[in-house]
Amino acid sequence: MNNVAILGSTGSVGKSTLDVIRHNREKFCVDLLTANKNYELMIEQYNEFSPRYVYLEDSSAQKAFLDKVEKLQAGTLLLTCESDLNNVLSAQTTEIVVAAMVGVAGLKPVYQAVKHKKKVLLANKESYVVAGEILNNLSKESGATIFPIDSEHSAIHQCLHGVKDQDSVSRIILTGSGGPFLNRELKDFESITPQEAVSHPVWNMGDKISVDSSTMMNKCLEIIEARWLFDTKNIDVLIHPEGIIHSLVEFTDKSIIAQLSIPDMKIPIAYGLGFPDKLNSGSDSINFYEISSLSLKKPDFDKFPSLSLAQSCIDEGGTSFAILNAVNEECVTAFLAGKIHYLDIYKIVSTVLDNSTIYAVKDLNDIFEADEKSRSIAKELINKN
Repeated sequence: MNNVAILGSTGSVGKSTLDVIRHNREKFCVDLLTANKNYELMIEQYNEFSPRYVYLEDSSAQKAFLDKVEKLQAGTLLLTCESDLNNVLSAQTTEIVVAAMVGVAGLKPVYQAVKHKKKVLLANKESYVVAGEILNNLSKESGATIFPIDSEHSAIHQCLHGVKDQDSVSRIILTGSGGPFLNRELKDFESITPQEAVSHPVWNMGDKISVDSSTMMNKCLEIIEARWLFDTKNIDVLIHPEGIIHSLVEFTDKSIIAQLSIPDMKIPIAYGLGFPDKLNSGSDSINFYEISSLSLKKPDFDKFPSLSLAQSCIDEGGTSFAILNAVNEECVTAFLAGKIHYLDIYKIVSTVLDNSTIYAVKDLNDIFEADEKSRSIAKELINKN
């Protein structure tokens, strides 16, 4: 029985993780559930899975949780501060940590989990984008395992499983659906609304990730994440609207291995939880008789210029990753709130990157310093719109 901590249990990845655990209760015990402020769903999850620890970041949500739950089950603790959360993540009893929260806020708990030799199932791509090199070095020191559960990176992991010679890998090919605006004319992008941007045609995701997918900033972040996860800069992107082929790996002999499944996050989550064994994901099989075709095509960098930022940041290194992520987070928040237009997201991100001094990252303080400074600059530009 493996004890699992789920950071961000009320989000889409967290809920999918709990669904996989429902199908494998004999193998996993929920040790910790965390969320920001969704105490109502947390109560439902708490009642079903009886975790030993619950953490709600928002103090009002903590109070509401306690008011609704008359009495905590025996042995359950409601954590009320970050230091208590870190203590649980560092405890030997917690074996698997699922990082399912959104944004750079996930970096600190991910760092703690890696530091204390956990098996980290990583869906929080932002923490790896801004601190991939630091987390890689830390995992080598601690013996932790960083295991991707994004569908694309999980697919690459599956394609590379059993490959002993890293030099035999020619390139990694990430796929992306192209989002809701794949076939929309660029001249019509200025009028895109938040409601349209969060309506993803393939995946059911939260608002922030859905907007990132629509701008293809999500794929930009995934390229950077893949650079650190798989130690390569040879990464391409193909548009695949059907969302069946999740990624491909080409080898030096020019053979290609691809991973296919229906678009369901439970599949990569089950792969990560069970690895190297296979678990029941609770998902459906591909019905090849219903699939008329699988298409792949080159991305349009004019329509989705965010893609070009990945390689420039990989070339620059240092704090460029933190700046990219921080400004994008601020811009997406502003767009969803109606403060800026859709096309302003890329304009502001690229402007801040172009005008920032990039310096080497030595520790987390450098990352958070660059994050705070670039957010401040982004907010100034947002307020001028």
